[in-house]
Amino acid sequence: MTRSTNLRAVPETPPAAEVPTRIVPARHPGRWVAAAVAVAAFALVVRSVVTNPHFQWNVVAAHFATPAVLEGLWLTAWLTAVTMVLGFALGTVLAVMRLSGNPVLAALSWGYTWLFRSIPLLVQLLFWFNIGALYPTLGAGRFTVDTVDLIGGTTTAVIGLVLHEAAYAGEVIRAGILSVDAGQVEAAQALGMTRTRALRRIVLPQAMRAIVPPAGNMLIGTLKGTSVVSVIAVHDLLYSVQLIYNRNYLVIPLLLVATAWYLALTSLLTVVQYYIERHYARGTRRELPPTPLQRLRGALVGGR
Repeated sequence: MTRSTNLRAVPETPPAAEVPTRIVPARHPGRWVAAAVAVAAFALVVRSVVTNPHFQWNVVAAHFATPAVLEGLWLTAWLTAVTMVLGFALGTVLAVMRLSGNPVLAALSWGYTWLFRSIPLLVQLLFWFNIGALYPTLGAGRFTVDTVDLIGGTTTAVIGLVLHEAAYAGEVIRAGILSVDAGQVEAAQALGMTRTRALRRIVLPQAMRAIVPPAGNMLIGTLKGTSVVSVIAVHDLLYSVQLIYNRNYLVIPLLLVATAWYLALTSLLTVVQYYIERHYARGTRRELPPTPLQRLRGALVGGR
């Protein structure tokens, strides 16, 4: 006995016509409105600064490159460089002491950092400037010298700035060293490297990626912080400007001269920091990010 099965043919539906899809980006009119408002406000501020006669831009241009201002600018740049070099040298020693297994060295490093980070820089400068009240002479026997003759204003500024900078530099370097995996040191020691050699050849090059950004901020902060030494009559940029406007009473234009030079030096240091960060970024990505000049060249080529 056979069972018959009734099969009904299902009509084939014609394939739907393929409609090309086009991705339409979402519109953000609020962004353009905000950008237009920001540009208009910026233009108004610039117009107000340029056209306001009280700024006395002719006086600013006349005093911008005078010998007194340039001498103060040179001393400011010199103080910044010396402070950063000596401060980071001492900070490296403090970081190594803090990370060592010697509890005495670690405690001394911690105590130094705690002390000099707790006292304001201005107080430290005033203390070192008056150190002669505590130690009128330095030396032993016939080899003695008056402290006032030995420690002048510039020397006081260097001592105060370096000791203050080292406390912060030590923490920056310590954080950079701790950012490197401990397995790197173990692998280097397994290859026969000493701990000092591994620190110099393996750890520090990798730690520089974490050290450079905060170190660049410290460098810019030190550049501006050197203006504090004007309170102890050190002829930096700010003190030189103050001497001029104390004679001609043109306070605002002379302060603008100092402001313009600080802006120029800060911009230069920012560019240097960018290229140092880009140098130590090698090996972390397949292709380094383009420099501003490369971006500008690419935009010009694309426009053509």
